Order: sequence, then structure tokens, then C-alpha cells
Amino acid sequence: MKKLLFTLIGCAALLTSSSNMAQAQNYKTGLGMRIDAGNGTGVGFNVKHFFTRNNAIDASVVFFEGDVVGVGAEYQYNAPIQGAKGLDWYVGVGPNFLFAKGYTAVQIRPVAGLDFKIPAAPIDFAFDWRPMFTINHGGDVDAGQFGISIRYAF
Repeated sequence: MKKLLFTLIGCAALLTSSSNMAQAQNYKTGLGMRIDAGNGTGVGFNVKHFFTRNNAIDASVVFFEGDVVGVGAEYQYNAPIQGAKGLDWYVGVGPNFLFAKGYTAVQIRPVAGLDFKIPAAPIDFAFDWRPMFTINHGGDVDAGQFGISIRYAF
């Protein structure tokens, strides 16, 4: 699965770099919900804000079973996929924190995915791979995490 995702992202990067045509940004800010799925499922709030055409911050607060709350944000580099209006690929990384009763996990969370802004509507969807690298409590790697975001884009 990881090889397939990285292959798709690599192909998208090659298609994008071969384009000489500048494209406008799909939206400035998106606000909505995120579903974090994999080894534990959570639902919460998500916001993505572009500072430039290619640079964005994506932040979330996600509520998991067992009274666990995840708070995170990552820098994302976004680029359009040539010939697919409204579709971007992105990669990024940032900190994530999991809070539970008497427990706080500090994590580094890389992300790679696709972002689709419906051209005729203010709706944006994103699907990404979101592995978690816990750096405290003895360390842990959870590569089986994925995210789905649905946002109102303005």
C-alpha cells in the first residue's frame, strides 16, 4: 500500500513539474470534519489554510474511543495535478499529541494525500495516509492510519 501511494505521488509530481501553465489556488481556507481511521477510529474538526498557492497548514482536533483526544497540525506542500481541475496532491509533516487520562503521547506525523475541491461548489474532500511516530513512552510506529476530510471551502 505504501509503495502504491508513493508511486502515485511521484507520478503526480512528474506531471505537475512538466506543466508550464500556472494554475490558480482552488480555495483559501477549508473548515469541516476529519475522520481518522486505521488502528483506532476518531472523528473531529479540521481546518486547512493556504498561505500561498503551494503552502498550507492543516490542523485537527479528533476524538477517539476511550476518552482520547488527538490535537495536531502539519505543514503541507500542495501542487495541482495537470488535467484534473480541482485536484491537488500534497505531502507534509507536523506534530501530533494524544491526550488520555494520565497519558500524553508526543508524535511526529508525516502525511501524503490528495485534495479535491469541487469546481462548481464550496466543498473540498481530502484523503491521506497519516502514519504516527510516537517519540515518548518508548517510541512506537503506527503506519496504518488514514484520514478523510470533508470541508466547506471559502
